[in-house]
Amino acid sequence: MRRQPPTLHLICGKAASGKSTLCAKLGAAENTIIIAEDAWLSALFGDQMTTLKDFARCSARLRSIVGPHVASLLRSGLSVVLDFHANTVASRAWMRTVFEAAKADHKLHVLDTPDEVCLARLRARNAAGAHPFATTEAQFHQLSKHFAPPSPEEGFTIITYESP
Repeated sequence: MRRQPPTLHLICGKAASGKSTLCAKLGAAENTIIIAEDAWLSALFGDQMTTLKDFARCSARLRSIVGPHVASLLRSGLSVVLDFHANTVASRAWMRTVFEAAKADHKLHVLDTPDEVCLARLRARNAAGAHPFATTEAQFHQLSKHFAPPSPEEGFTIITYESP
């Protein structure tokens, strides 16, 4: 059986749209690992993040070290599910530098989930207390203002998932 080439899986979707759930499914494939931004941010910078500006600063620091590491993993033959949001043109541009540096394939998985579904999941996730960050509805709306679905001009291989 022929082994699939290493692929960087990117995830685009609003908060509580199902990104981490999809990442877990994708990460179950052979020779595939998941790198989850929220887990790393919480462990490294959790006490330093109270605003969106704090998140951007800490996320940039994390990406500066994770990018070369992910490229190295791809070059070694592993596929990587990058559980980082690909919700803006800038974040997707950074992700492009990673798979291009590794000369690896990529797939951009786009979750098209209605806001009311995301908000219901967000409330349930917050109530369960299992997620490293409890995002408020106000923060959801603030984050959603920055959400930009990918355009064909960006040149990604896109797989879209529509929520019921």
